[in-house]
Amino acid sequence: MVDYEAVVIGAGVCGIYQIKKLVDLGVKAVVLEAAPDLGGTWYNNRYPGCRFDSESYTYGYSFSRELLDEWHWKEKFSSQPENLRYLNYVADKFDLRRHMQFNSRVDSAHYDEAANLWRLSLSGGRTLTTRFVIMANGLLSIPTLPRLAGMDRFKGRSFHTFYWPHEGVELAGKKVAVIGTGATAIQVIAEIADKVGHLTVFQRRPNWAAPLNNSTISDGEMAEIRKRYDEIFATCARTPGGFEHEPDRRGFWEVSREERVKLWERLYDEPGFGIWLQNFREIFTDEAANAEFSEWVADRIRQRVKDPAVAETLIPRDHGFGVQRVPLETRYYEAYNRDNVLLVDIAKTPIESITETGIRTSARDFEFDIIVYATGFDAITGAYDHIDIQGVNGEKLADKWKDGPSTFLGMLVAGFPNLLMPSGPQSGSASTNYPRAIEIGVNWVTGLLEYMSARGLDRVEATKAAEERWTRHVTEMYGMMLMRKAKSWFTGYNSNVPGHEAGRIRYFVYNGGTPKFVNTINKVAQNDYEGVVFGSPGPQGRSERQQAAAS
Repeated sequence: MVDYEAVVIGAGVCGIYQIKKLVDLGVKAVVLEAAPDLGGTWYNNRYPGCRFDSESYTYGYSFSRELLDEWHWKEKFSSQPENLRYLNYVADKFDLRRHMQFNSRVDSAHYDEAANLWRLSLSGGRTLTTRFVIMANGLLSIPTLPRLAGMDRFKGRSFHTFYWPHEGVELAGKKVAVIGTGATAIQVIAEIADKVGHLTVFQRRPNWAAPLNNSTISDGEMAEIRKRYDEIFATCARTPGGFEHEPDRRGFWEVSREERVKLWERLYDEPGFGIWLQNFREIFTDEAANAEFSEWVADRIRQRVKDPAVAETLIPRDHGFGVQRVPLETRYYEAYNRDNVLLVDIAKTPIESITETGIRTSARDFEFDIIVYATGFDAITGAYDHIDIQGVNGEKLADKWKDGPSTFLGMLVAGFPNLLMPSGPQSGSASTNYPRAIEIGVNWVTGLLEYMSARGLDRVEATKAAEERWTRHVTEMYGMMLMRKAKSWFTGYNSNVPGHEAGRIRYFVYNGGTPKFVNTINKVAQNDYEGVVFGSPGPQGRSERQQAAAS
């Protein structure tokens, strides 16, 4: 007798929708969440400037017309407090909290083949059993600190942005350091530059960024959005990125330079990812096209930053615009025009250590009241690695994925029966508008469970052959894209994670776009889930077709 038919790990955007689907099916299920409350990313990240880079109305759930009609997004790109209110509203509206357990960190999940169940151990010593484990543990939920000498010696306040104190931080008059210039840092720097006494930014590698161009949404505008929801979600479903932004179908080289610049000038001044995703498709695949566009964006940075030397320091040289996820900013570059903001290029003057009073570089000592580590995450697989997941014969998932993940459709893993991943590595989730992708993943996983229930099946596992085919396909898709040359979490790069330094690509994301991904997973389902094995443990529980697929 198992405690639960399904356990969902994580109460963020994915976990909330997954438990809703399970409850609707009448499945005995629970969500285990390590944090004190629901929300995932939007619960944990409280740093100044934290907000959507997806248009708010494309981020919210689409499954309930009533919910869509009730909720009023206040900004085109909503901030963290509002996003957390939204997720709480959803959970309360559908009475989902009673299916959630907080402060319940899963330390290990071991598959018991003889009993065909998973045994979970939680922090604090509690254990439970379940037939299915559904991973909803987030793509960017394991923060990483830099490996710097003396970090424990600093006498002031220091924290990773993920752990920004929920009660807030007094910044007025303070000398603040921000280490990092990635997506999170870009939001923080722009937000606090005019609120601190002095801000010093330590940059190792610059990132491209483009204007967010945020604005409020009036009652009248929200009413119009509600009328268009069907159209909005239909557009998201047919675009590669799952956004409203559709790529320009003209060939880059088929239009004049004047026409190209005209498009770029318009998109740069419009909201959101248009400058990235409504652009010519060749910027993702053609070195020359990307170089021309990147230089155009570089000129816009030069126009916005008064000091030419600072502007050049902020312009990336190791990758082109758009080959990794583009941070969106609000007057980020203008922050460096302020007298109280200093940019330190640690590629030239590296950080040697953290001291009791601040930071020591090869050039000088700096004194600070606060050090903010905006140093990224152990992306996509990190949340899996932090749980001791063991499948058939005690195989550790961390060992299997040591050199990079291998999955079937990003949602199943050979050797790990009944482990389901609606937004797993190599799925369509990481490279697209996340909530649109997780609805796709959750719906597919739920459909698989319905299929099994209708046929009295209690075990599902990807075949090794199907896993190898999918992983090979994901790998080959990278070969078409310039992203393969970028040092980003899309390629598994994070110098703060041992073994994740530059030099070897980890094929973390499916980058074929939403329509292709959906078409592929739907065909698998329509073909009776070809590529997976169903049944009870051992060959006696499998049909002839399933035995053949497993061999």
